Amino acid sequence: MIRLLIQWWRRRTLRARLMIIGMTGLTLGFVVGGASLVGVLGIALQRSVDAEIDATARQVATLVETKALPVPIPVPAGHLVQVIDAEGNVRSASPDADPLVPMFSAAELARLRAGERLTIYNGLLLEYEGPVRVVGVPADFPDDPQTVVVARSVGDVDRYQGLLQSHLLVVFPLLLLASWVVAWRVIGAALRPVEQLRRGAEEITGSGPRADARLPVPPGRDEIRRLAVTLNNMLDRLAAARARQREFVADAAHELRSPLANMRTQLEVARHLGPAADWPAVGEDLLADTKRLGRLVDDLLLLARADVAPEPTRQDPVDLAAVARDVAARFGEPVRVVVDGPVWTVGDEDELRRVVSNLVDNAVRYAATGVEVGVGREGATAVLTVTDDGPGIPVADRERVFERFVRLDPARSRLRPTDDAGWTPDSGGAGLGLAIVRELVRRHGGTVTLADALPADAGPGDGEPGDAVAAGGEPEAGTDRAAQPVETSGDAEPVGTSGDAEPAGADPDAEPAGERGPGLRVTVRLPLADDE
Repeated sequence: MIRLLIQWWRRRTLRARLMIIGMTGLTLGFVVGGASLVGVLGIALQRSVDAEIDATARQVATLVETKALPVPIPVPAGHLVQVIDAEGNVRSASPDADPLVPMFSAAELARLRAGERLTIYNGLLLEYEGPVRVVGVPADFPDDPQTVVVARSVGDVDRYQGLLQSHLLVVFPLLLLASWVVAWRVIGAALRPVEQLRRGAEEITGSGPRADARLPVPPGRDEIRRLAVTLNNMLDRLAAARARQREFVADAAHELRSPLANMRTQLEVARHLGPAADWPAVGEDLLADTKRLGRLVDDLLLLARADVAPEPTRQDPVDLAAVARDVAARFGEPVRVVVDGPVWTVGDEDELRRVVSNLVDNAVRYAATGVEVGVGREGATAVLTVTDDGPGIPVADRERVFERFVRLDPARSRLRPTDDAGWTPDSGGAGLGLAIVRELVRRHGGTVTLADALPADAGPGDGEPGDAVAAGGEPEAGTDRAAQPVETSGDAEPVGTSGDAEPAGADPDAEPAGERGPGLRVTVRLPLADDE
């Protein structure tokens, strides 16, 4: 039975549920209020009757004590009075009372002499229909005790209560009916914006002309409006995420198609040439394209894992200074390391190594004379700085370069300039290296700042050691910053040099061949380990 009631309740609409709950509460309130009203009226009327008969009894008792009691006893209309002695004889009575026989039994007289007030329904000689309220007051005679007994009908009290009950039984159902109609309309009006939201959501599609539609926002300032605004904001975020996903898929397909088309073209040409084809050279080219495809797939998988897992799977102590030295050793002389001892943070060492590798590789690619890597502390923060003296990045592009598959114009070429005005092959990239840096730094709870590093006529290797960029990312005296740093949180792209980092393909013997300019300083801040 209970299960059936629960199922029935769940099938009701929200409007019906609210009506049932509201009308049930209102009905209970009417019942309790009506019963309380009838009860309070009865108590008030009974106390009024008690006060009347008690005053009459005391007045008669005073007359008895002063021996000034007239015969018959004068009393208000509706009151019956008898003066009864200790033996139960009637000494005096009011005109309407029996002058010879007591109106009550001996037991009732004993209770009256004890000071009780009685409601009697079947007295010996009662002329009233319905209950009678009786009170007894003793007259103070030491040798002849007497009791003044006064009775009054309370039938009118019952009639008043009955009349009130009859009115309530008629008025309350009418009030409930009117309340039901009003509540039904009010609840319907209150839920109308919800229905509009439902219809608006039903019309929104993932594609077509209604793809960018949003839910209607009611004009009020209530919870429904806040819900509509919140849902529209959620739809905006979902639409942005869907657009980024489509762009990501399209860019990934484009990046994968280019090397595949190149490989296919080389194989078709070699097959057409037959024995005359330079198969070793074809194999080298195919191997290079295969490596590039492998790096691209690895980068895509890393970004996918970063999107799924908000924190690194490993939480080990990592010496950031040691990681910086190891990465710098792979690039050789162009990279100089400035550290002030071990600097410990917590995270995945491989991921942090990837961050340093991507930043150093990008800096080496565009530096004019060299790159400096600094590691130090600032309060409870581990600070990593990568500084180059290359052309830098325009302020307008410092956010965009960290979007996935974004490359600035110089990075789109597969060649890079050399010091002798020639060109050398560059691994370039798919524009994922800096996006990877951003995601890995965010996973480790870090932040990144970007600033122009040095004047155009100075490089990281110029000047005295005191002029080098400190590990905290601020230039010492003697260096001018061309632009204020732009700090981004973990949700923004970590800013580094333009282009895509390819640490696996870095050439340890490569010399910086970029154009000298204001340079770029990338500052990564990570939480220090607890024991630091």
